[in-house]
Amino acid sequence: MISKKAKYALKALKHLGATYEEKKPVLISAIAESENIPKKFLEAILLELRNNGILQSQKGKGGGYLLRTAPENISFAKVLRIIDGPIAPLLCVSLNFYGTCEDCTTEDACKLWPILGKVRDANLEVYEKTTVADLLK
Repeated sequence: MISKKAKYALKALKHLGATYEEKKPVLISAIAESENIPKKFLEAILLELRNNGILQSQKGKGGGYLLRTAPENISFAKVLRIIDGPIAPLLCVSLNFYGTCEDCTTEDACKLWPILGKVRDANLEVYEKTTVADLLK
């Protein structure tokens, strides 16, 4: 399950994706109102996306946020990892945030590891192939 923060991030990116060709920054308040996202929460989300290279921002009059790259180049997997961290259900099956489990001596001995690895792979299959552009269709 993705977090509410990730859901809001995807909704904001959809909004920004719709205006990508115009190359004009969009105000946080316009996104918040259009997508029904609390403004303060959205500010933090957009800052995190900017700090991770998804967005760029402009200050001053006519300022706001815009996508740094085309919507078809922004995968759900990238956004979800930025906002929520690991996509895998357990750290021991994570590709980017790997960590050992305290209760398993080895991955080979763990009965959950192969099954949850399949869950991770199934989720990644969808998340990596789905982009912000898909939200605009």
